[in-house]
Amino acid sequence: MLDARLRPWIDGPLTWAGRRLAVNGVTADGLTLTAFAIGLLAVPALAMGWYGVALSLIAVNRLLDGLDGAVARVTRPTDWGGYLDIVCDFVFYGAVPVGFALADPAANALAATALLLSFIGTGTTFLTHAILAERHGVTTASQGQKSLYYMSGLMEGTETIAFFVAFCLWPSWFAVLAWVMAGLCAVSALGRVMLTARTFGGPA
Repeated sequence: MLDARLRPWIDGPLTWAGRRLAVNGVTADGLTLTAFAIGLLAVPALAMGWYGVALSLIAVNRLLDGLDGAVARVTRPTDWGGYLDIVCDFVFYGAVPVGFALADPAANALAATALLLSFIGTGTTFLTHAILAERHGVTTASQGQKSLYYMSGLMEGTETIAFFVAFCLWPSWFAVLAWVMAGLCAVSALGRVMLTARTFGGPA
């Protein structure tokens, strides 16, 4: 919901940094894989209860995730790069709730499971809409230059990171926050289903 509104504020600095990194030989794929590795380190940090460390790792992951796209745009975007970025993002998103489940299974496991289920809903509705958009030649620039169609929704990257930050700042409230996030993801997924039905033709 907030991604497109933040885009005008962050595109300029990211593009500037992307040019500097590209000039120094940094590749978009290298940044994607580095971000992924750093993001996965948040899982053991969360499991150990090192929430400040986990928050720092999540922040670095998201920064590098923004920079990989910036480097790609100022060099040569590739289908492989876009694919790799999406795969790493989705695995990272799913890994964070797992870390909290490991930290306190009794209190967090059920909420983490519900959150992961909701991620499946948002992820599949997002990606299948992108497939149909490609098939029908539908494009959008609302989320900036992307390798595939980025469908908007109630829960996007900005909202997801806001919840992740809240999880780390108030870990004792993880279960409550996770249930709230899961509900919002479910609403977002349902909205995408309805929009896809209107755009490409729903049940006869």
